[in-house]
Amino acid sequence: MRNFKNIKKNIKNIAAVCLLAMLLPVSCVKDLLNQEHTTQLTSNIYWRTVSDAENGLHAVYAAVRGCFDRDYLFDGHGEFTRVRQTYTDPFDASLSYAENLFNGAAYNNNNNAWNPDNYGEFNAMYQFLYGGIHRANYAIDNVTEMLRGSWSDDARLRLEIIVGEAKFLRALCYFRLITMWGDVPYFGETPKSPADAENVSRRPIGEIKDYILADFTDAANILPSQRPPSEWGRATKAAAVSLRGKTHLYWASWKKNGWPELTGFVKSEAEAQEAFRAAAADFLDVINNAAYGLSLYMGGAPGECDELGKADKLPNYYHLFTSRANGNPEFIFVFNHGGPRATYRNQGEQMMRVFTTRGILNGQMGVMPNFELADRYELLTGEQAPEIIPYPNMPGNAHYTMENSSRNPETYRDRDFRMKASMIWDFEVQIGYDSEYKPKGFVPWLYNVASMTVSQSVLNSGAYPHFTEFNLGQITNEGPFSQARVGYAFRKFTRNDDPSPVLYRNEGTFGWPVVRLADVYLMYAEADNELNGPQPLAIELVNRIRARGALPPLTADKTGDYESFFNAIEQERIVELVAEGHRCFDIRRWRALERIFGEPNTPSPYFLDVSGANYGRFFHNASERRYQQNYICRIPQRERDRNPNLTQNTPWL
Repeated sequence: MRNFKNIKKNIKNIAAVCLLAMLLPVSCVKDLLNQEHTTQLTSNIYWRTVSDAENGLHAVYAAVRGCFDRDYLFDGHGEFTRVRQTYTDPFDASLSYAENLFNGAAYNNNNNAWNPDNYGEFNAMYQFLYGGIHRANYAIDNVTEMLRGSWSDDARLRLEIIVGEAKFLRALCYFRLITMWGDVPYFGETPKSPADAENVSRRPIGEIKDYILADFTDAANILPSQRPPSEWGRATKAAAVSLRGKTHLYWASWKKNGWPELTGFVKSEAEAQEAFRAAAADFLDVINNAAYGLSLYMGGAPGECDELGKADKLPNYYHLFTSRANGNPEFIFVFNHGGPRATYRNQGEQMMRVFTTRGILNGQMGVMPNFELADRYELLTGEQAPEIIPYPNMPGNAHYTMENSSRNPETYRDRDFRMKASMIWDFEVQIGYDSEYKPKGFVPWLYNVASMTVSQSVLNSGAYPHFTEFNLGQITNEGPFSQARVGYAFRKFTRNDDPSPVLYRNEGTFGWPVVRLADVYLMYAEADNELNGPQPLAIELVNRIRARGALPPLTADKTGDYESFFNAIEQERIVELVAEGHRCFDIRRWRALERIFGEPNTPSPYFLDVSGANYGRFFHNASERRYQQNYICRIPQRERDRNPNLTQNTPWL
């Protein structure tokens, strides 16, 4: 692995020192070998205090965070979100750690990897996950050695918790590795030589799974149930139990549905049932254990939802994904972010850059919801809404008034509150910013209109009727209206306030949720449904999630049997977890690519923008091999070039 090259270099340096020592007088040799390292802290001067151990652990968090805090990009591998970034593979010193990771992760021959049928190439992700593991092992090894000494009870407990946290982060990295590559090499300690680091073979996924479960269990046995506000973002027992349950759930899915692209992997209904039971038990502990102090944000209440074309009052679900929700008891584990670059260089999240348009802090509109997502939001009655029809431009702008038109705001009236909280469509508004990045009030969204000033004369002209009806007196600002490729934008993850001082597009402070309670509710419902079919508690938990969208409970026809309840759970996972990086992994563990995109060697439909124009076609007449390549990632060739013991996943041979 590239992150282990320093080991090899250090060993060569030691050899050179020893050779030089043979040629020098004894006194010179003694002086030479007793020199302190000039560029690194060695264990005889570091790893001596609890503060040293804490700082070493922070380095592990820093390494691992970049592998998970841009998981919204993974939604581009599903059918409801478009991710349009194009990247190249080489490391760019001008970019942050996380940016470089996902630059390389997105690399493939077409330089456009974030779409459903380009899942295989994640070179940098593979590399940096092992980098996080290496740092975790280094911390575990050194703090374990520290524990051999004499410590006060309080200091010893703090050191043991640090080991638990490092094991938690190591398990998190290995879990991501097996979900993408299946069998992978395993390092349970810091390599002692280049051979230990590089001449390794892949271990069966079942063995890695057991190591992951053991690490999460060790972490759960020592980590505190809760953290004080000053330590928000550090792992807790609830986080370890939640992710152990998720590991069980994924293992159960693979054992039930199979993973034929992974050589030697065998389906087993018995093992699947055992894993579903273990997953359900862990999730139930997280749900019921009052010691964890967990609850849905704002008690799961929907909050207020402003009328069409306004955004003064937005649902609680919207606020859950802004910095005001940092520290809330729904987020079980997050990766924190800093803020102003002058203070926290490259430590801010970049949601305003990724999710917004040029008029909103000079955003780049890299991630956007698509037409298929808009059609998934139910009416407030709980009924399926009429199908949204994508209308092209029509004489007199009739597409703004046609019934069920994608361009007509009335189409989106009285929907699941999470729609208003998550998406923006024609005539919806966001806070805009001027050239000095100062808030200037609300600016409107209008697809395919680059910029305009909504003046009284424009309103009076009737050319844009919904400005008159919904926005008169509210919108008076110029701004780039739309640069999206599909006609919608995300409101989720974006700011809708006037922060002072203004945080730029890459200076956000939102703590990225790796796991939150709503996801645990839905994972429990899924696991329990696999074991017992629809049960009262599982149905109740799904209904709690629906309630935050102001939706009624599920009707009997959606909870009558295993299949109908599974479909209801999947629906909630789609609208509740959109853009959080879960969908592509759900699709793959459920073996659902063919269900969603059609069978191999068959035509696939176009994805459309709101005007009915084609913007993408995925798995069109794709071979069975192409599907296989999108169920499992390719072992990076550069890793195989360095290590001939690394075998390749079958679809990539």
